[in-house]
Amino acid sequence: MQGYRKLRKIVLSDLESNLPKSLTYHVLDHTLDVLNVCNQYIKREELSEKERYLLRIGAIVHDMGFLKGTVNHEEAGAAMAELIMKDLGVKQEDIEKVKGLVMATKIPQNPQNHLQRIICDADLDYLGRKDYPEISQRLFTELKNTNVISTAKQWRELQINFLKSHHYHTPFAIKNREPQKQIWLQKLLAS
Repeated sequence: MQGYRKLRKIVLSDLESNLPKSLTYHVLDHTLDVLNVCNQYIKREELSEKERYLLRIGAIVHDMGFLKGTVNHEEAGAAMAELIMKDLGVKQEDIEKVKGLVMATKIPQNPQNHLQRIICDADLDYLGRKDYPEISQRLFTELKNTNVISTAKQWRELQINFLKSHHYHTPFAIKNREPQKQIWLQKLLAS
């Protein structure tokens, strides 16, 4: 599909070089994790070549708006991705689908189709994995660095409320991530 490798190289290089140092969660590793989880969905599901292409691009560009700032980063990222895709000759119809994938990851998530459900679950896959403590610690540091929160108590409350309100959208994540997420929630409630 048109321009995928070039887009991947452009965006990943830009993220690696230019993301603010205050970010410790929304970094290249997070983007690569989301891409990896999307690739796992691609292996499990019967997605068309076009869907695989769109989902992979969506994963790569979903947080590039953080290059411009933390507020409304989805809108900024969708606009940035559109410019790159236009330069690479991607059809407008596909650009709109990718922008929809980026916007679907905005919290609270509200995916409107199957690919959006996948990228939403891939974006928050870690909530139901064994590496949740380490990854959530990086988010805690980032939120402190960006003055969203200042204390561990605020972080605990934020996490409890987030885990309570979050729900997965795909059958895979509901079956394989939700149970572990509930364990993390119970541990937070007991601490």
